[in-house]
Amino acid sequence: MASRGARFVALLAITATVAACGLPRSGPNKREIYQGSVQKEGDAYIVTVNDRVTRSTSSLPALGFSSRFMNAGLTGSDTIHPGDTLGLTIYENVDDGLLAENGTNSSVLDEVQVDGAGFIFIPYAGRIRAAGNTPERLRQIITEKLDAQTPDPQVVVRRVAGNGATVSVMGGVGAQGVYPIERPTRTLSSMLAIAGGIAIPTEVAQITVMRGTEKGEIWFEDLYDNPQMDIPLRGGDRILVEEDSRSFTALGATGRQTRVPFDTQTLSAIEAIAQVGGLQSGLADPTGVFVFRNEPAEIANAVLGRGDLIGDQRFVYVLDLTEPNGMFQARDFLIRDGDTVYVTEAPYVQWTKTLSVLTGTAGSANAISSLAGN
Repeated sequence: MASRGARFVALLAITATVAACGLPRSGPNKREIYQGSVQKEGDAYIVTVNDRVTRSTSSLPALGFSSRFMNAGLTGSDTIHPGDTLGLTIYENVDDGLLAENGTNSSVLDEVQVDGAGFIFIPYAGRIRAAGNTPERLRQIITEKLDAQTPDPQVVVRRVAGNGATVSVMGGVGAQGVYPIERPTRTLSSMLAIAGGIAIPTEVAQITVMRGTEKGEIWFEDLYDNPQMDIPLRGGDRILVEEDSRSFTALGATGRQTRVPFDTQTLSAIEAIAQVGGLQSGLADPTGVFVFRNEPAEIANAVLGRGDLIGDQRFVYVLDLTEPNGMFQARDFLIRDGDTVYVTEAPYVQWTKTLSVLTGTAGSANAISSLAGN
């Protein structure tokens, strides 16, 4: 009788210890998540996903070039730039011309530097804009300026120093480098081709063009789907090709718990779950799929039908895959950069763990009692 009592006391002691310490699990359960809602004095809005919520949250950051990029004219490697040095020879059809030296009918200006604003100064022609023009066009301008002062002037313009129009191509291309803008490579797509093409997965390749203080970004695939995105290049442009850096985090009762990069331009909740191996059949609760996100005020107000929220707001979106249209809702709900996708464990899992611990505990109690009896 005493032996049986000792076993019972040992079992109670170990059970109490298990209850006090809690059982291991992959994260909070549904009840604990709902406890953090604004309605229960928490700081997160917990929203069940439906068609209206899906529409309100479907906006993604738009990539594209501004009108200044798309409306720029074509240029070439012979375009003059600030800092270039030009050589000019001016022939006049008279003796003792305006610029000619004694005994000659020509004047040579060996080094005429284009100033920072893009201008040069020619005697009797004045200050002339050279940057942005080709040597041929500049020759025509100077000729027109001098024609009113000396009969039939003939002008020769050549570049003495300067690199002309070049762009740098960096990142995920076949051959990074500095390339001249020539007739076959005056647009973005042709320049990428001369640089060896895209060397990263095209589905997630982004192209950034930096021009002075301006910057434009597009998806590589949009470059061919939308011909207007194939912008003319300008000297000094910097082209960067890089893989999409967006990612989400998967936690809980999924096949993998990890940070996952996007492998497509858009990613739905059902695709995100599939990327990490789906729901663990022995653990996951399909009624408890949560997406944690900080929403900007514009979207937060649209989702909640309000207009008074200011700044980013914490949201927890709830997906129940067992609902009649639950799988469709998960298919249409878009995951965004920085999201956390969390799947809760089914309630019975904790019971199973408790029974497992208690079964092991009962065996331990028997062992303790046997040792005590010896």
